[in-house]
Amino acid sequence: MAQLARKHGISRATYFNWRSKYAGVSAPELKPMKELEAENARLRRLYADLALENAAIKNVLSRKL
Repeated sequence: MAQLARKHGISRATYFNWRSKYAGVSAPELKPMKELEAENARLRRLYADLALENAAIKNVLSRKL
């Protein structure tokens, strides 16, 4: 395991995190899981952008009043 992790440039901690996260998951189950993770990341970025824009608008409006 140590040689394989070193060959691919990952740490032992990363390997064990991946192993605990994906233990027992087959390849066909992994693809939808990865797609959901990508969609969640996209939605988080979208929410962060909108929250930042909302805060900026509130800041500008509070200055005008």
